[in-house]
Amino acid sequence: FRGGKGLSWSWASVLVRESQATGMIMSKADYAEIAKYLERLRPNRQSLKMLKEQFPSQSQSTLLSIFSLEYQKRMKRTHVKHHTAEACATYYQRYLSGVMNNAAAPVLFELANEMDLAPSLMARIVLEKFLQKHDQTTPSKPVINGMLRDPSQIPDRVLANQVYQCTVNDCCYGPLVDCIKHAIGQEYEILLCEKLQRKKLSFLDEDQLRTKGYDKTPDIILEVPVAVEGHVIHWIESKASFGDEYSHQSYLQDQFWSYWNRFGPGLVIYWCGFIKELDCHRERGILLKDCFPEDIITFHHTRASVDSGKKR
Repeated sequence: FRGGKGLSWSWASVLVRESQATGMIMSKADYAEIAKYLERLRPNRQSLKMLKEQFPSQSQSTLLSIFSLEYQKRMKRTHVKHHTAEACATYYQRYLSGVMNNAAAPVLFELANEMDLAPSLMARIVLEKFLQKHDQTTPSKPVINGMLRDPSQIPDRVLANQVYQCTVNDCCYGPLVDCIKHAIGQEYEILLCEKLQRKKLSFLDEDQLRTKGYDKTPDIILEVPVAVEGHVIHWIESKASFGDEYSHQSYLQDQFWSYWNRFGPGLVIYWCGFIKELDCHRERGILLKDCFPEDIITFHHTRASVDSGKKR
């Protein structure tokens, strides 16, 4: 099967290599142009090569992050279509016919590409149908998730191999991608802490804040606030992704305004860049950057700390 370790590993290695590079801030119009081009692409190596050739001025980590965001939106839009009883039954019959003709061929992976469905999502559908017929009962989500993480648990060697091929060659979904995204997120958080330490800034990280009883916190709380580009900053949130309109609005509602209400104004770093029009809440207290700010002004006599945040 061509593709080997798959797109996910190359995605991870690119993002980690570029972890200390500046992301890309682009206009809403430029983002729309990239998103429009992505509508015709499938999640494979050739598509990513074409994307980079089409937009050479954008960093590879930025393009990969946008690719992932837009592909996930596409999967959400078509979720109902792919998960009807008729569609699931058709996919399962197509799988059975395919492996009967050639069990070694990447039947599930090729079917996923043909149907424009993420390989891991196709694997989930077929695995669930298999287990329903094999066990005469509907499998639980933990059982399915466990088998997707470890295909050796699947009681059919051919299907186990097919599922494995799907998960290792899926750049947007599946347990492997989840692990990679978590690792990349940690990489950027470590980078952020290192930069704060080099600036000799006193701070509390997420783990330390949880031990103090906080349940919902940003990645970093500065024990003494700083000024960045004329704005006072009490906290920093690290995002190992590109900040598009959909995800940023979700973060504002679920996280950023909550942090602002509790701890005061703060800074969000989208390491892979963001749409510049989204940086519109500076005066209200939420600043966006695509890298760690070097022009930090410290306040040596300001009595602002995590404790003051509790009184907000």
